[in-house]
Amino acid sequence: MFLSYASQDAEAAQRICEALRAAGIEVWFDKSALRGGDAWDQSIRKQIKNCALFVPVVSRHTHERTEGYFRLEWKLAVDRSHLIAATKAFLVPVVIDDTPADDELVPDRFRELQWTHLPAGETPPAFIERVQRLLSGEMCPMQERARSTGGDVASIAPALRGLIRRRTGVWYAAIAGAVLVALGYFVFERLNGEKHNVPNAASIAVLPLANESGEANQQYFSDGISEDLITALAQFPGLKVIGRTSAFQFRDSKEDSRSIGTKLGVAHLLEGSVRKSGDMIRVSAELIDTADGSTQWSDRYDRPYKDLFALQDEITNAVVVALRAKLTPGEHASAQSERPPGGSLEAYNALLQGRFYGSRGTEADTRKAIEFYEQAVEFDPRYALAWSDLSRSWTNLGQEFLEDVPLIQAAFANSREAAARALTLSPDLAPAHDARGYLLQVADLDWRGAEAEFRRALVLAPNDSDAKFCLGNQLAAFGEVEQAIELARQALAIEPLRTDYGYYLALYYSGLNRLDDAERAIRRVIELQPAAVVSHWELAVIEIQRGNAQAALEAAQQEVGASQQDTALALARQIGSDRAAADAALETLIKKHANSSAYEIAEVYALRADAKAAFEWLDRALSNREPDIQGLLYDPFILRYKDDPRFAAFCRKVRLPAPREAQARESA
Repeated sequence: MFLSYASQDAEAAQRICEALRAAGIEVWFDKSALRGGDAWDQSIRKQIKNCALFVPVVSRHTHERTEGYFRLEWKLAVDRSHLIAATKAFLVPVVIDDTPADDELVPDRFRELQWTHLPAGETPPAFIERVQRLLSGEMCPMQERARSTGGDVASIAPALRGLIRRRTGVWYAAIAGAVLVALGYFVFERLNGEKHNVPNAASIAVLPLANESGEANQQYFSDGISEDLITALAQFPGLKVIGRTSAFQFRDSKEDSRSIGTKLGVAHLLEGSVRKSGDMIRVSAELIDTADGSTQWSDRYDRPYKDLFALQDEITNAVVVALRAKLTPGEHASAQSERPPGGSLEAYNALLQGRFYGSRGTEADTRKAIEFYEQAVEFDPRYALAWSDLSRSWTNLGQEFLEDVPLIQAAFANSREAAARALTLSPDLAPAHDARGYLLQVADLDWRGAEAEFRRALVLAPNDSDAKFCLGNQLAAFGEVEQAIELARQALAIEPLRTDYGYYLALYYSGLNRLDDAERAIRRVIELQPAAVVSHWELAVIEIQRGNAQAALEAAQQEVGASQQDTALALARQIGSDRAAADAALETLIKKHANSSAYEIAEVYALRADAKAAFEWLDRALSNREPDIQGLLYDPFILRYKDDPRFAAFCRKVRLPAPREAQARESA
């Protein structure tokens, strides 16, 4: 593999090179100070032409240098990438600091792919493993894109990770990444065609505070403070607070406050910076009116690190005072808090680091997150929030990454213990109920128990978008799709850039045969994130419902996920006139994905009106514990058999109500 870097980043590049070589990977890494010349130029061109992977190292130095030999290397690599099949990996960008993925001085080709964060060149085993898999051809670029969608897994509802894993190909997550996160900067309009309302005067988005510590590995700390401020402000019932995922889309954005306010639908922005140096921290913050860009309040705080919690309270109170006239008199924050009860800064810091690693979505990072959460509860055994996050991480590890049954059961047992500790310590902590709900869904298929936990979480945290969405998704599983739609729309009001919410909204509309609404929803997802896996699959499903064979086939052919495209094509081909192509597409799907996509194969047989085969494959999906089963009662293809006695029998097997039972429950 070819390692390309700016000369100022030689030390970080050296670390990456040494880690890869230690794993037996051949790396072309030039340490010569002499750049240029005919011989050098010929050597570079030969190496880039022959290398298996090209790894550009992105940093603030590559941003600042508008000229440099690395730019020629990048151009040569991009040119070669256009000659390589989409199924073959070649470009593997890495970033060694906080340079944003939308850096305008980086080639578009790099920005289409996942950026791996290797702060200061520190190279974890997970990255080495991924490179080895890419070199072996086991993972293709489409899978890489699937892993990159939603880059921020922690922001995606944990209960959703298992539900959409089959259709995203890797989940995860995000939603931890899950779960898809919007990469564009557009706000969902109301999906009935209405325009946005004027932003509520009592509305705010906390943009990610800039990390000015001079160390990229301190990003978790500034992000943690930003998240804590979001949590604190969200406790005021009269204040609309945009969620983390949508607000953090504007990290390092050059857009003005009016534009950001319009896209997020808020009247105010809180922005600033954090600098941590030794035992001191400096936080600068200002409250901006998005209507005219004026500063309504600003201040700078220099405090000892030991006074961090008091400082966060001080900033929160200052913001609330500035917004006092726009809040309902007498409103005050509830008791939800992200801080350890004993005030341990070590425990809090470990929690922030756990969330930082948990957001990355790999098995190695999930295990790292578990280590930090365990440190947090060692520092403060009464830290219920850390126990909650620990439970969610153990559930995610067992659901997403483990295959050996005893290991999966052990992970779920650890999750169960952590959730129980969290609820014993803090029965009214919303994340603890969310964690237990996720566990009940994944480990026990206990839909009723999960519903009860999600309902309790929403009562305790009525402004939490994940609580709304998770409850809605569970209600959809019971056939209460109208309620799921309403809750999804409420979640989108808090997180307007969450494409996972928009995707499921399209599924719900599709299940009710509200196809125009479904198409509007999924096209907004595609607009936000053109390379999102499964979006064109869902568009194909909508066209199949309309009976439009050509449009369905065209949508399926645009699906970016390799396995997802196989499924979309198999579905779309069934309504076309070419029966040989329909049979061949189904045969391909079974040959390649029978062990992982039995539910989707059942959908294809349902389209072919082969009830016997459809129910046989549904039973196989149950044996595989495939998470798509939860969408049974709003699946437009499987519901063709809703009056078949076998359908009711299968619903009983998976502990879901048959359609008539679902209707009776919703009416009640």
